[in-house]
Amino acid sequence: MIPPAFDYVRPASVDEAVRALADAGEEAKVLAGGQSLLPLLRLRLAFPELVVDVGRIPGLRGVREDGDTLVIGAMTTHHDVVHDPLVRRHAGLLAAATATVADPAVRHRGTLAGSLAHADPAGDLPAVVLALDGEMVAQGPRGRRTIAARDFFVDYLQSSLEPDELLVEVRLPKADGWGFHYEKFHRVSQSWAMVGVAALVRRDDGHIAEARIGLTNMSSVPLRATATEQALTGAGDAEAVARAAESAAEGTHASQDASATPEYREHLARVLTRRAVLAAAGMG
Repeated sequence: MIPPAFDYVRPASVDEAVRALADAGEEAKVLAGGQSLLPLLRLRLAFPELVVDVGRIPGLRGVREDGDTLVIGAMTTHHDVVHDPLVRRHAGLLAAATATVADPAVRHRGTLAGSLAHADPAGDLPAVVLALDGEMVAQGPRGRRTIAARDFFVDYLQSSLEPDELLVEVRLPKADGWGFHYEKFHRVSQSWAMVGVAALVRRDDGHIAEARIGLTNMSSVPLRATATEQALTGAGDAEAVARAAESAAEGTHASQDASATPEYREHLARVLTRRAVLAAAGMG
């Protein structure tokens, strides 16, 4: 299908991009890697008057360290995230989950920030960044502001970004010493996750001292399985993990569609949480 007509600009700097967004207001869309926006345009599910292409703005790509924090530029592609040595060393969960996104062609074009700004609860990366206690940095006419991942996703395909703001970087606390695993279930290879679970586990003296569990596609936004996180404290064997995983679906609002009923998604959340935690804890 042919998309509706729109104006197109390719700013040379973040400031120029912000001005373009501010001038257009809610009628503008940001084009990063294009793997989320272009399908919406082709299906006429989005009708922007202006597309702001930020793909060639210098300084928005790459990974660096800032003390105990990993800083990932907005235009860093999924492929670069997967293969970056800093990400693999300090945020292995992100690298592992990103390697499961779609197919190589999409991973070479799609970007981390583009995926997060799209705010699709079925996307793999929002729940991962939530589990990692990440932060998003946005720049607008009033300067920069930092948004915690827990406050960034507000509803289905809606983030807390203002229409005149551009996501410029993602900040992740280093997760050195934590075990991790991303487990998802999908009907066919490379499709959206029916349910996904991002697990981070820190062990002490053979027992789980702390756990973080992010859930994909269990609500209109990514969620943390807080009841399971609390129940996992002190767990030292597979049976204790299985008991804790039984509460993984508490507080979720799973949807019904052609792929699954809410009840089936809740079942998957429990099963996949058990598998992910066991793998992250080295108990599998």
